[in-house]
Amino acid sequence: MSKTLIRGAKVLGGEPQDVLIDGETITQVGTGLPAEGAEVVEAGGKVLLPGLVDLHTHLREPGREDSETVLTGTRAAASGGYTAVFAMANTFPVADTAGVVEQVWRLGKEHGYCDVRPIGAVTVGLEGQKLAELGAMHESAAGVTVFSDDGKCVHDAVIMRRALEYVKAFDGVVAQHAQEPRLTEGAEMNEGVVSAELGLGGWPAVAEESIIARDVLLAEHVGSRVHICHLSTAGSVEIVRWAKSRGIRVTAEVTPHHLLLTDELVRTYNPVYKVNPPLRTERDVRALREALADGTIDIVATDHAPHPHEDKDCEWAAAAMGMVGLETALSVVQETMVDTGLLDWAGVADRMSFTPARIGRAEGHGRPVSAGEPANLTLVDTAYRGPVDPAGFASRSRNTPYEGRELPGRVTHTWLRGKATLVDGKLT
Repeated sequence: MSKTLIRGAKVLGGEPQDVLIDGETITQVGTGLPAEGAEVVEAGGKVLLPGLVDLHTHLREPGREDSETVLTGTRAAASGGYTAVFAMANTFPVADTAGVVEQVWRLGKEHGYCDVRPIGAVTVGLEGQKLAELGAMHESAAGVTVFSDDGKCVHDAVIMRRALEYVKAFDGVVAQHAQEPRLTEGAEMNEGVVSAELGLGGWPAVAEESIIARDVLLAEHVGSRVHICHLSTAGSVEIVRWAKSRGIRVTAEVTPHHLLLTDELVRTYNPVYKVNPPLRTERDVRALREALADGTIDIVATDHAPHPHEDKDCEWAAAAMGMVGLETALSVVQETMVDTGLLDWAGVADRMSFTPARIGRAEGHGRPVSAGEPANLTLVDTAYRGPVDPAGFASRSRNTPYEGRELPGRVTHTWLRGKATLVDGKLT
């Protein structure tokens, strides 16, 4: 069994310590640990975090391998410091049966750059009409605990109630894409001053907020867990804050791009900024940052949404919605939350590892950096700052909104159960 000594790393941003990995496990954490028989990684000045966990990733396989595959997506994840990702169900065929979720799970096992936990569809074919095989997916080898029709909203209140009741039996969670479809027909961007000036169809905040309000009340009624995907408005923050004050079992995520970018960028008509939910206002961005800092928003999730060149390099109206995010997420969080003083690195570990692992029941992930724990780790050069170059991405797609933008932080190493998947910024 191989040994690795990570020397002088600031564990969760604290005082420098050495971390010894033996096989798949952290065996010692302290100062002045002996290096005998171990490969030494000099980590002076760098921050060591538990491996990141993404509760919201689109890997596209099966069916859209021109955008991404489980292999390329997990390589992108390792490059970004992730050791586990949850793969959304809007594939072709839809992941609405035990067979499809097991296929995705096995592909993750085969490629080995990070653990892949499939998310099962809530309804058959994402059509919102009939519950999918929730129990069968949970009992499958994939052990599905999170269910979502992401990309579409479970808009029927009766279907949503039944899903919440069903998953309660095994403490699963329904992750809702909160978008009232009737209020967003023809929507191309956030509804507001900019949409009015540009003459583009508006996606009003109330379309998100009304679904969240309904679903937290349904979760309270049945005593089940609901998770809000990619929360994007100040009003949504207040609803989640109210629900938590009542003891409702609700959790929520925010994406890196909603922490940094605003709808003013749409004035460029560059389709790279077209995303669902849309980029919102500066007021919304401030509210989201504050809510992530105070714990109203529980986690950061990437909503990594790869698309081939031809689906984004076209006129705005025809462009697909979505952005890649696995390889830039930690840098954006450093820029918006750490360098602004809103979160320390222990807070980042909570929002990007500990809590998403807990919500998704990702066993072995989101664990403390201490002796006896699985060696799922990421090492970050927080002093680095440089431009984003999508040509170097491991993802198959390049639809990043940050091309050429300078961002801080660079993941240099990632370990999955003690095995290095990224060394000095290069995939193994």
